[in-house]
Amino acid sequence: MKFKLKVVVACCVILLIAFLAYEKYTLDGSIPHIIKNHIIDNKLSLKSIKVEKIIIESDKDNDGKHDLDDIVEGARLEAERKPAYRSAYYNGGYPPDTEGVCTDVVWRAFENAGYKLKEMVDKDIKNNTGLYPRVNGKLDPNIDFRRVPNLNVFFKRHAQSLTLELKPYDAENLKQWQGGDIVVFGAPDHIGILSDKRRSDGIPYLIHNSGPYAREADDLLWWYPKIIGHYRFEKID
Repeated sequence: MKFKLKVVVACCVILLIAFLAYEKYTLDGSIPHIIKNHIIDNKLSLKSIKVEKIIIESDKDNDGKHDLDDIVEGARLEAERKPAYRSAYYNGGYPPDTEGVCTDVVWRAFENAGYKLKEMVDKDIKNNTGLYPRVNGKLDPNIDFRRVPNLNVFFKRHAQSLTLELKPYDAENLKQWQGGDIVVFGAPDHIGILSDKRRSDGIPYLIHNSGPYAREADDLLWWYPKIIGHYRFEKID
């Protein structure tokens, strides 16, 4: 009887180790895997893929750089500064440069391109309050532009909505995922900017702040199952 019990325990331990190993590799994208939500069959390949860059002729701040490039640059500067993740309420809305959350990466990136995202979001919420469920009829310019659900509504209304399907090594699909794009995630609410840096399979890096500080990292596939919005902002006159 004791021998049978030992065998059962040993089998359980082996299964647990195998399960943990599987979870590790499937979460960090080290082996082919199937991702829930939009299912991907990712076949192992050692080749690098070249993805065409889309050029949008818009230069809000007239600095000689296209808006998408400015947005990437602004997000990357945020990652280089490494502001600590701190969720707080600030009079005037803006946190100090040394602090921030995921939404602060976005408005700071847009500021680098010449856009005042807070002003644009506040104006749209004021004129279309009913379209913003997170506001619940109570406008608060000190925080509204730093809430992910509000930004998701704003970009859905004022930016180009793009595919939610992401396919490694598929040049046509990956062409739709460009540096400067905004990606919104749900459960938990999160938002980030796509980098112009890519993995060998074409998957772009993500510039975001999910703690302990802002960073540019190979995180997109980890967050991928939670994507609820993918947008490309074009100039609003």
